[in-house]
Amino acid sequence: MQQILDFHIHSRYSRACSPQLTLANIDAACRIKGVNIIATGDFTYPAWFESINKELQETFAGSGLYILKTAPDDQVKFILSTEVSLIYKDEVRVRRIHLVIHAPSLKVAAALNRELDKGFNIRSDGRPILGISAPEFVKLVMKIDASFLIYPAHIWTPWFSVFGSKSGFNTLEECFKGQTKHIYAYETGLSSDPEMNWRLSALDNLTCLSNSDAHNPNNIAREANIMEISEPVSYQKIYDNIKDRQGMKMTLEFYPEEGMYHFDGHRACNFRCEPSVSRKNKNLCPKCQKPLIIGVLNRVEELADRKAGFKPKNAVPFKKLVELDKIIAEALGVKGRASIAVQKQYRSLIKDFGNELFILLELDLKKLVGVDKRIVEGLKRVREGRLLIKPGYDGEYGQINIFSEDDDIKKQKPLL
Repeated sequence: MQQILDFHIHSRYSRACSPQLTLANIDAACRIKGVNIIATGDFTYPAWFESINKELQETFAGSGLYILKTAPDDQVKFILSTEVSLIYKDEVRVRRIHLVIHAPSLKVAAALNRELDKGFNIRSDGRPILGISAPEFVKLVMKIDASFLIYPAHIWTPWFSVFGSKSGFNTLEECFKGQTKHIYAYETGLSSDPEMNWRLSALDNLTCLSNSDAHNPNNIAREANIMEISEPVSYQKIYDNIKDRQGMKMTLEFYPEEGMYHFDGHRACNFRCEPSVSRKNKNLCPKCQKPLIIGVLNRVEELADRKAGFKPKNAVPFKKLVELDKIIAEALGVKGRASIAVQKQYRSLIKDFGNELFILLELDLKKLVGVDKRIVEGLKRVREGRLLIKPGYDGEYGQINIFSEDDDIKKQKPLL
């Protein structure tokens, strides 16, 4: 049974996250997007964990997956998840690492929460900051239950990741030490794609996951995973697939250039550059001479032991997407994907042709009779990868454009 999964999102209790991130709204967004299994996010936060317990029920005894009690069906299932921020000093320097954790049951998640509550503040934010090293944390979690799934989040971003230029390591073993044996996967993050990660042979034996890290319902499934899971679907089967690197059919990717840390740069000076330029400038901003924020592409090149374009044997394929409302907004020449005009057209497409991922990936565009030609052309160009891209840097999202300013199709009038 093919399932689309997004393993990493947040709740309304995480910093800089939308108050619209309720369980009911997450369920509704997944139905519109086409997601079958979605992370709960933030189960370590007591108020959110209380909501999870009150509003969700297990699909069947021991499944480890949950649905809304008020849901009309089991089309959208929740997998227990949280992200933690580890900040600690080792023998070298201060480390800042984000990890994603999945729990096999509410009972086991509650046990972890009780243990963390003894020595850390898990009540200040949905993504708790824990003063514990990565190997110590993994050891603590595994002692509670060996069926927890732990993997590093957005592994290349500068500030809070296992390979980040500001506080990361050069190998997984340096980070997790003797607990590396419990790490079965990694998350690409928005600023890298599988092809970039294939350049590091040390990642070959791990499952490559791509997740949205959504801070609002609209961003759910901007990255996701397509996995084959035998029925009845359960946490254990997902766990086994990830551990054994089986069942993965495809990952769905944000264009990495659109990520906030793809290129090197200095936001204060509005300066971005490729790694080769950074090296030429000794990693200093040419405008102010302050250190550049070294981005994901540079860090990949630094640690890579393979040339760009290398593809490992049995590599899982991937597709790059642009979200449907972004395509509509640019096609209509409207600023803001949340505008009334964009959302009206978005809802119409979903109602008439199916969920967003189906429209982006599978729908025969010839069936879009009566739809504005600019939108149809936008979908076609995204599928073909014919885009204009300005890479993101130093916390600024990159810019993806489908049409140029003098593009003839942009000048066409909308259909009445």
